[in-house]
Amino acid sequence: MAKDRSGAGDPVRTLELLWREPGQGAPSGRRGPRQGLTVDAVVDAAIALADEAGGADRAGLAALTMRALAQRLGVTPMTLYTYVPGKAELLDLMLDAAYLAMERGEPAPADSWREGITRVADDNRALLLRHPWIAELSVTRPPLGPGVIGKYEHELAAFDGIGLTDVEMDAALTHLLGFVHANALAAADTAAHNARQSDQDWWEASAPLLERAMDPERYPLAGRVGSAVGAYDPETVWAFGLRCLLDGVARLVEKP
Repeated sequence: MAKDRSGAGDPVRTLELLWREPGQGAPSGRRGPRQGLTVDAVVDAAIALADEAGGADRAGLAALTMRALAQRLGVTPMTLYTYVPGKAELLDLMLDAAYLAMERGEPAPADSWREGITRVADDNRALLLRHPWIAELSVTRPPLGPGVIGKYEHELAAFDGIGLTDVEMDAALTHLLGFVHANALAAADTAAHNARQSDQDWWEASAPLLERAMDPERYPLAGRVGSAVGAYDPETVWAFGLRCLLDGVARLVEKP
C-alpha cells in the first residue's frame, strides 16, 4: 500500500482551502438548502477519527476514508466532496490544523539555545503522541498553510542568532524533527507490541532459548551490552539522541 503523503492533491485548491478566512469554510455559490457543515468541521472530525484509530491497533490513517468520515458526520460521501476535493487535500488540511493548534512552550532565554532547541523537540514529541497519525504521514512536501508556516517561523527562532547560517538553521531544524519523528514511531511501535504482549512476558518466554543459543564466546559484545540494556526504553534513547544532536550543534556554533 502506498504511503500517505502531504502535497499529493490539487495544489491550487489545497492552498485556497489552507488560507481560507476563519469562519469561511462553507462552500459558496451553490444553490439549494443551506449547508450544515464547514471545512473546519470536516477537518476537526477527520482529526478526531485518525486520533482514535491511532491506538493499540495502529490503524491510523488507513482507517480514515471519506466513507468513514461521512458516516461520522452523518452525511453522504458525496456531500464531503463539496467541502474538500479528496483525501489527499484533506490530509494537508488536517496537518496544517494540527500544527496551528499545537501547544508551544515559552521561548527560551536568549543565552540558552540548548534549552530553546530542547523545547522545540519536546513540543513536537508531545504533538506526535497526541496525534500519532502525523508520524505516518510523509511530509517531504508540506502544505504551506498558516499552521505549517507559523510552526516553521516559531521553531527557527530557537536556532536564530546562535552562529548558524540560514541554510544550516533549516538543516538543523530538519535534522531535529527527523530525530523526533523516528523516536515517536519507535515509541508507538513499542506501545503497540506491549499492548499485545508485555516486554516482561516476551523475555520470560524467550530467555530460556536465548540462554542456550547465545554463545558468549561468539557474541561477547551482544551478550554484555544486551544484558546491560535489557528491554528497549524509548526514554533512554530519546535523552541520549537529543544530547548527541545538541552536542553536534554546539560543535558548529562554538567553533573558533
